Amino acid sequence: MTWRIFSFLVCQIGAAWLGWSAGGRLGAAIGLVAGPLAWLAIDTWRGVRVLRWLRADDGGDAPVGGGLWGEAAIRARRALRKRELQADDAQQRLQEFLAAIQASPNGVVLLDPQGRIEWCNQTAAGHFGFDPQRDLMQQVGNLLRDPAFTAYCNGRSHEHDIVIPGPASTASRPVKLSLNLHDYGEGRRLLISRDVTALEQAEAMRRDFVANVSHEIRTPLTVLGGFVETLQQLPLAPEERSRYLALMAQQAQRMQTLVSDLLTLSRLEGSPMPGLGEWTPVRTLMTQCAHEARSMCDALGKTLELRIAPAAPIEIAGSSSELLSAMSNLVSNAVRYTQSGGTIDIAWRELQDSRGEFIVHDTGPGIAAEHLSRLTERFYRVDRSRSRETGGTGLGLAIVKHAVQRHGAELQIESAPGAGSTFAIRFPANRLRAIKGDTRVRSATESLAG
Repeated sequence: MTWRIFSFLVCQIGAAWLGWSAGGRLGAAIGLVAGPLAWLAIDTWRGVRVLRWLRADDGGDAPVGGGLWGEAAIRARRALRKRELQADDAQQRLQEFLAAIQASPNGVVLLDPQGRIEWCNQTAAGHFGFDPQRDLMQQVGNLLRDPAFTAYCNGRSHEHDIVIPGPASTASRPVKLSLNLHDYGEGRRLLISRDVTALEQAEAMRRDFVANVSHEIRTPLTVLGGFVETLQQLPLAPEERSRYLALMAQQAQRMQTLVSDLLTLSRLEGSPMPGLGEWTPVRTLMTQCAHEARSMCDALGKTLELRIAPAAPIEIAGSSSELLSAMSNLVSNAVRYTQSGGTIDIAWRELQDSRGEFIVHDTGPGIAAEHLSRLTERFYRVDRSRSRETGGTGLGLAIVKHAVQRHGAELQIESAPGAGSTFAIRFPANRLRAIKGDTRVRSATESLAG
């Protein structure tokens, strides 16, 4: 302000002096009037330049000049630059925030006060079938037509989430989504979605598992309870008492086998993966399987022909107990479901890609195609009545699946009604090695009579 007053007086006095020099008193009077007018014109011109620069808002350089207008322009330019930097920083933080939400495993949808989609990440788009660009500002209720979701949105309380079928859910491939609404801002809402299909399936499997275990244990307990009550209340002959006690022992053995299988499954799921430090000959495993098959035939009173192909001089890396459990379960199933007079073949085959395959083929009744994919489920039975007759727990193939997967192997099943069944375990090449200096080969055909 001081500079403006000083410049005004200098301009006025200078103009008056020039006028005095040129025309005396009249010239001085004209100079006193013309000087301030000239100063005002120049000041107005400089002010107009600054106003044009402010109105342009094109980010150009501020008008160069001193004085009040020059200082105002410089300060305005600094304020604008500071605001631009703040806006750029806010935009960058917004983009980083949106990128973080975009990478979230949960679906996120931002809704305006009218329930329209302002933004959604790719996860939410996949959950609900949204198009992140085309569906912006669309009513979420028009795109997600589910009565439970509509009632949830219209309700006052959103403390608990809801679970609805996903738009892509089918009977063969169900999809379950957990949705939760959160209020924020002025009437806006945040919709978070999670794919809980695996959790729902695990919960269903847990319920089925508990129900199946309870059912499997309740049946022999009921039989045992009935026999105990009979023995306590009725005077039985020694022969009848012996028969009842034998049936009670059979049911007790059935429960013991079930508990043993459950403990085996628990151990397989909870123990570390087997390493490559322990090697077991294939011949040893096949011999033990044959011995168990012979004992089982004696117990079941069956006569079967067991054919063992030449044992390869190969060793398998892994847990010998798990390997024997997997292989013997396949052989036991073959013995259990093959009628007397049938044949069971046990063989080891080397594949072209250096992998190895343990094969068990039987001449049993075979299995329909619709059951093959579910055979390794716990307690799944093709024929429940027949399984109980043969003493199966419904856990054998589940144990095989877990043991096989822990060794990086694959379980292959081929079967058809009336054509028997073939179960094969294919081991990866890194778990097989040849036994050095061992060229012995032994084959056997045994008749197992009970």
